[in-house]
Amino acid sequence: MVEDSLRDEMLAAIPHLRAFATSLTNNPDRADDLVQDTIVRAWAAIDRFERGTNLNAWLFTILRNHFHSEYRKRKREVEDADGSYAARLKTHPDQQSHLDFEDFRTALATLPLDQREALLLVGAQGMSYEEAAEICNVAVGTVKSRVNRARSKLALLLDLTSEAELGPDAVTKAALAAG
Repeated sequence: MVEDSLRDEMLAAIPHLRAFATSLTNNPDRADDLVQDTIVRAWAAIDRFERGTNLNAWLFTILRNHFHSEYRKRKREVEDADGSYAARLKTHPDQQSHLDFEDFRTALATLPLDQREALLLVGAQGMSYEEAAEICNVAVGTVKSRVNRARSKLALLLDLTSEAELGPDAVTKAALAAG
């Protein structure tokens, strides 16, 4: 029987797992399926989890490995390769922040998977380089390098040259200052 505290920890990890899965898949439905599969697999293998170790790292590792297994299986499938069907389904937002976010998501999706994965674990999930290295099964220096390359590539893709370019544009800043 699984202890209540372990079950509660697994449930608490779900939002973080979902955010990571969504970033990997760029599809909320596939992300939900991936998280559900991760929890089911973890639950089935809970006797192999070493009490006292990092449960989140264990869950993220299961999710990551399952994602890569699915990716290899789906590699041969063709799903709207040119994006023409998806382009007809979306509505472009009229707020600048939404446009900026979409630009960021698009740029993030173009990063190599290993860089995107490292950046999301360290930057979005707030994990240490050591934890990310454990999850990705690589050296800490490799994670640091991947995060650095990912950040540099995003800055280049988004045409950012300074931190001042982040956040509201000049018109929005002026409107806020006037209030």
